[in-house]
Amino acid sequence: MPNAQAEALKGQGNQFFKSGQYQQAINKYKEATAIDANVPAYWSNMAACYEKLGKYEEMADAARSCIKADKNFVKGYFRLATAQKNLNDLAGCVKTLESGLAVQSSNPDLKKMKKDVQELQRGEQVASYCRKAEEQMQGNDIPGAYKTLELASRLDAGNPDIERMMSKVRPKFEAMEAQRKAGLSATESYKEKGDEAYKAAKFEEAVALYGKCIEGLKREGKDQTELALKAHSNRAACYKQISNFDGVIEDCTAVLEIDPENVKALIRRAQAFEGVERYRFALQDVKTVLAMPFDKVGKANFDLCNMMQHRLNRTVQQLKAMG
Repeated sequence: MPNAQAEALKGQGNQFFKSGQYQQAINKYKEATAIDANVPAYWSNMAACYEKLGKYEEMADAARSCIKADKNFVKGYFRLATAQKNLNDLAGCVKTLESGLAVQSSNPDLKKMKKDVQELQRGEQVASYCRKAEEQMQGNDIPGAYKTLELASRLDAGNPDIERMMSKVRPKFEAMEAQRKAGLSATESYKEKGDEAYKAAKFEEAVALYGKCIEGLKREGKDQTELALKAHSNRAACYKQISNFDGVIEDCTAVLEIDPENVKALIRRAQAFEGVERYRFALQDVKTVLAMPFDKVGKANFDLCNMMQHRLNRTVQQLKAMG
């Protein structure tokens, strides 16, 4: 049963809110929370008052208290996300909205705000790419500017600012690329063509081209070079796409002979080992990655390997139990 005195204070606060006396309403809601801090509506109403006053830090604090009072009170997540959006904490805002949607996945207010905020994030990222590309163009880093504008185009195809900048950069980039490719050896050309086939999702064609590059490097005594590492790594990626796990294992092993701490190769090989049911080998590669410095591995790879380790440990234990 709600506390009668606290409910009376809430009622007084509501009257102040309706008449636009937001600070007085806040005072009443605070008095109500002092009596019973576990009623989320008191905190939610307080957060609404802070929003009206433009006090978004205080709004966020009240909203957090609202969620603490009742994690299933969806309006608390909406209040907190609103405060974070106004504080320009867009990443935090999306995280809060996702937490709210985990409670009530169909909530229209949360879904709409998430869509709107992600659109803002996209716009900010595009603007950031454009600024970076402008700086790269001024510094005559044409390949860098071209790559940055490509990233921007993937987020906002048809953007006139991106197209205007690309119209300046593309001719210079293509001329530089033509000159660079003209200077490539036959072996290097095979790797380039392999990259183009991979981008076009022609994985078997890419495998053959990377193979010619690797064979050429072996004949030249350059099978431990950076180019060899890239060719093996890229061919492993192709083999993964066509589920040739033995090919993935072989190429990743070749990469690791050149670079024993290559995170991408260790993870790919672990996934391939799991694919051919060599679980202990997969577990060893995963443990090797998890033993590396977090900054080197990165959060996404760390989380992936952590998940794989739990799954593989279960599988290994089940196999042991079966004898």
